[in-house]
Amino acid sequence: MRKPALSAAALVIALGGLTACGSGSDQKNAEPNSTTAATVDPSTKPVAKPLTAGDAFTKLSATVSSAKLSGVVTEDNDPNHLLGRPNQYTSKITFTDSRIKADDVAGAEPGSVGLGGAIEVFKTAADAQARADYIQKVTQGIPMLIEYDYVSGTALVRVSHYLTPTQAADYKAGATSLG
Repeated sequence: MRKPALSAAALVIALGGLTACGSGSDQKNAEPNSTTAATVDPSTKPVAKPLTAGDAFTKLSATVSSAKLSGVVTEDNDPNHLLGRPNQYTSKITFTDSRIKADDVAGAEPGSVGLGGAIEVFKTAADAQARADYIQKVTQGIPMLIEYDYVSGTALVRVSHYLTPTQAADYKAGATSLG
């Protein structure tokens, strides 16, 4: 009974040896030369860095010089407790706008959109649009909470209602460079 087992083992070894021997035409093992083109592994192709709120602000502030970064929202200081939650923003910054009168925002909390605005960045454009739609629905009919909201790709630019429509249009123009 042992002979068939040995014969099977010998057969496996022999077949393994045959598959290891190549004819020399195996392209995977060939060195690139004038007749063999090297292929690029797609996994080594650089991947685009996802947009962050900080990156978005850098682009936006190049268009709107009156905007100044005022804060970076983290998990520990997020007043909305949305950072990193499912379908919510993945990064957020707040900014001030020097065109807003100090008397108009006296007593406003630091980081308040009323002081200038905020940029929230999401994983998907649909999530950014859903957030903008939610904000518009909740603030509708409450003049103190109304704001300008501009969605560009995965970024939502939220702008203070203390700015005039003409001033807010600067942010709308700048937001187009984010998507």
